[in-house]
Amino acid sequence: MEIIVTEEAEKKIKAKIDGQNGYLKLKYDTEGCGCVVSGVSALWLVNELDDDDHKVHTNIGSIYIEKSKEVFFEETMTIAFSEKANCFQLKSPNQYLNPRMSLYDRTDS
Repeated sequence: MEIIVTEEAEKKIKAKIDGQNGYLKLKYDTEGCGCVVSGVSALWLVNELDDDDHKVHTNIGSIYIEKSKEVFFEETMTIAFSEKANCFQLKSPNQYLNPRMSLYDRTDS
C-alpha cells in the first residue's frame, strides 16, 4: 500500500498535532454507521497502537491502518487538504474515498 501526503496536508497535520507524541492512524471508523461497509475514513492521533495495526510508510513518515480494514482502502492513495472545504481529502486515482475527512486527537480518549 502506498500513501502520499501532499505538502499542504502535511502542513495541516503538523499544525494540528503541534508536536504531540503519538501515532497517526488512517482509521476506517464504523461507529454509528450501522454496518461495517458503511464506515468512513478519518485520521486519528492515538497514544497506542492496536495489535491489528499495520505500518504504512509515507513521504512524511509512518501512518498506521488496521490490517482487517485494509480491504476498504485502495492500493495507492493520496491525503490532500482542501482550503476551500477546510478539510482533508482521501483519494485514489479512481475515486474520492472521503472528500471531507477530519483529523481527530484521540490521545485523551
